[in-house]
Amino acid sequence: MSPPAIAVVGVGALGRHHARVIRDLEGVSLSGIFDADAARNRKIGDDLGVRACSSLEEALSGSDAVVVATSTNAHEEVACAAIDRGLHVLVEKPMADSLASADRIVNAAEKRGVIVQAGHVERFNPAVVAARPYLDQPLFLESHRLARFTPRSLEVAVVLDLMIHDLDLVSTLTGRAEASVLAAGAAVLSPHADVAHARVSFEGGAVANLTASRISQRRVRKLRVWQPSGYLSLDLAAGDGHFYRLKDGATALGERPRMEPAGPEGLESVVERIPIRGNGTEPLAAELASFRDAVCGRAPPAVSGTDGRKALELSLAVEQQIKEHVAHTRSAAS
Repeated sequence: MSPPAIAVVGVGALGRHHARVIRDLEGVSLSGIFDADAARNRKIGDDLGVRACSSLEEALSGSDAVVVATSTNAHEEVACAAIDRGLHVLVEKPMADSLASADRIVNAAEKRGVIVQAGHVERFNPAVVAARPYLDQPLFLESHRLARFTPRSLEVAVVLDLMIHDLDLVSTLTGRAEASVLAAGAAVLSPHADVAHARVSFEGGAVANLTASRISQRRVRKLRVWQPSGYLSLDLAAGDGHFYRLKDGATALGERPRMEPAGPEGLESVVERIPIRGNGTEPLAAELASFRDAVCGRAPPAVSGTDGRKALELSLAVEQQIKEHVAHTRSAAS
């Protein structure tokens, strides 16, 4: 069986990296790239030394699969065009600009018998992968995703731009459906919310607090998880972290006799700190390798189209809460 040929449609800030990784990924071939911006299409093709197609039809022709990394409002059109040809698709996050659009993508793929994988790359973050053996019934989760301002992706709010990564992560790590959502935010430099905070409660009692901003002076990507067995602190930007838990044989401090102190070292005398070290794999490379394996029939999609639809649904619920919060605030001020 010859390696699957994968095309990349949309080679902007993220799509160009998809093309770079696929070009160098074992077990696949990059059949070509296409971007509606002709100048960018030619430049990325020249920069990467790959075939720049003159149309979407040319990019899809002769391909077995396609990565859809266009602007969100074009995801459905491109994905469904590929699916109609019998191609497998990886659709970048957010999967679509509406639930109806996401449903049409998923339903078309099911009808045609092809794979849809959603592009939630943080699931492949080395820190997240390395931390999974220590996860055990998370009770409280906290994420901070702060980015400096750029004129990219301003057609959507920060929730669909950035927070959706963490909404997908906390939903996956808890393994439960959300029970309630509270959110607030503000539009500062764009027509949409540039700063957002959400509190999501899940069935079973787990709670997640999430903060996202695209107007920060520094970049931060942190995830913290508290659970009965200990505490995980992950730096998603660095791809590492720590797991803290009671040492074997140690008792919780509150359970010690009144006259028995923890010791001169404080917490270090009873708490074990376990380094969480990723394997250094580029998350995007791991994601595309998983897509390759799904296309080749070696494994199901690591992040299914249904998963992508769920992340979109939760993100839209957060956005709706923010809109209601803004409307209420303005009404109260008038």
